[in-house]
Amino acid sequence: LVFTEEDKYGLYSNLLFKYFLAEGVVCGHDLFVASAKEHPDHILKELPAPLLDDTYRNELGEEATAVKSEDFQDSMKIAWRYQNLPKMEASPTTSTKLGHYYDVSKTMSPELFQSIKWHSFYLHEELSLQPKMKTCNMNSAYARLLQSIQRIIYQEGFDGSDPQKKQKNILRIGIQSLGSVLWGDDICISDTPEDINSLTKFMYILRGLLRKSLSACIITVPAHLIQNKAIMERVTNLSDMVVGLESFIGSERETNPLYKDYHGLVHVHQIPRLNSLICDVSDTKDLAFRLKRKLFTIERLHLPPDLSDTVSRASKQDLAESAKLLSSGCGAMAIGKKHLDF
Repeated sequence: LVFTEEDKYGLYSNLLFKYFLAEGVVCGHDLFVASAKEHPDHILKELPAPLLDDTYRNELGEEATAVKSEDFQDSMKIAWRYQNLPKMEASPTTSTKLGHYYDVSKTMSPELFQSIKWHSFYLHEELSLQPKMKTCNMNSAYARLLQSIQRIIYQEGFDGSDPQKKQKNILRIGIQSLGSVLWGDDICISDTPEDINSLTKFMYILRGLLRKSLSACIITVPAHLIQNKAIMERVTNLSDMVVGLESFIGSERETNPLYKDYHGLVHVHQIPRLNSLICDVSDTKDLAFRLKRKLFTIERLHLPPDLSDTVSRASKQDLAESAKLLSSGCGAMAIGKKHLDF
């Protein structure tokens, strides 16, 4: 169960959501897409097109050439004592290829969808089919969604307790903007919501369904709208992996020269624990994302040794103070009013 905290305007979390579904299409998995905002058919039509290996190498070659030219120009500006320092690798996985890569400027061809089975859950259509539904202390929209997921798992042969007669496959479940007002939940509009436990109950039952079936699920939630922190802690504990996206759109970092190469930050709050009490902590804690011409990439966040010759000492101090806005896990950042020490 992958829990994704949406960025403020939901632009990049929606892209990450489509990446998860696109990987399922390329791998031949079955899909189940649920939404109360956008029709699942429209979501599937906007999935990014996969990049072939040759095309991906060409994309990397063009970007590597551009980076080398930038490095050559920067080498004339950087002080001599910084030139011999080892260069930090931006990408955590430079030598291995994980999964597939996608071109966000193109949509997936309809021919790829013919080889897979997909199911959709659009809340407004479900409400029109069954106006009333009895539930046990749970939001009716969540109960309908659980019923649909359970029906697909049992009918399509993804139940792990029942031996499958056909070839085994995996069900990928994608739920968009869960917990928003469109789902009939009030946790985003009130500090003391009336239905405070609905989302927690839904996540608990969903995790039970995932544990005994051949399925994986991604959920995006507008966490910045949820004022009650207790709800977020419960949902985090019920998830296997929790990732938060923080976009620079509309914030002071959008015009901050420190972050000019990036479009936002990636906060990894929790990673899966397999047969252990605590999770393996990665060395890479400072992650940032950027949307290039065709690729959406997540890289290590590293700051330049110096900004430029034209930046005054006072403005450099202001920029150094703004670095403390990063998450507490960022060890390379300055704290308080201290300068960035390189």
